Amino acid sequence: MTSILIATVVLAVAGIVVGAALVYIGNKFHVEVDERETAIREVLPGNNCGACGYAGCDAVAAAIVAGEASAAACPVGGAAVAEKINGIMGTNAEAAARQVAFVKCNGSCEHTEARSNYTGIKDCRAMALSGLNHWKCGFGCLGFGSCVSVCPQNAITVKDGVAVVDAEKCVGCGLCVKECPKGLIELIPYGQIRAVQCVNSDKGKDVKEVCDVGCIGCKLCTKQCETGAITVENSIAKIDYSLCNDCGACAAKCPRKTIRKGPGQD
Repeated sequence: MTSILIATVVLAVAGIVVGAALVYIGNKFHVEVDERETAIREVLPGNNCGACGYAGCDAVAAAIVAGEASAAACPVGGAAVAEKINGIMGTNAEAAARQVAFVKCNGSCEHTEARSNYTGIKDCRAMALSGLNHWKCGFGCLGFGSCVSVCPQNAITVKDGVAVVDAEKCVGCGLCVKECPKGLIELIPYGQIRAVQCVNSDKGKDVKEVCDVGCIGCKLCTKQCETGAITVENSIAKIDYSLCNDCGACAAKCPRKTIRKGPGQD
């Protein structure tokens, strides 16, 4: 009986000692958390997707409070979340133009042809790593939807062999941009009237042989542009959206109809 009592006392004393030690250590290494960081974390979507460039919502909240990231750092939350964060931080709202994903390829089944019957893994990255391409155009969309699988808003579908973005659903998180092994997706301003839907840098003659709507680098678009917003680099027309006034003259003159409606114009 005595031994049981002694054991009980020892355990009780040990528990008190350990508890006291934990309290001491907790106080010793306690780190004050800015209440603004907690408030910002509560208004963030909570996707922890990493689209902001940070490890997750906790990390970007801390970065915003530290002044290392802007109130508009979360692309998923968009303007609505940025406004709330500005309210928490007591800063002025940032006028950041909404951006959405745009697929720079229109080489659907209607405009190009398959050159092989691919039976491998239905994944764009897997196919890119294999070095294979079942379409005649080696620059175009592979059509297996790796971008679809990473889109948190279900804004991307594959139609006739090409990824298509629903601009109304897209929040511009950029995950699809990172996922595409062909580098076909970019973020451009929502409401942009025209965008170049091709990345094939081959010479015009070669492009014509593989796709009906590929850019042939003819430079007719550059001659129509009064603001100098369009240039041709590596046989591909490129638009500087900061200079573009959305006149649409380039698209009207393009013989291949490669300059097409931008996001939000359908």
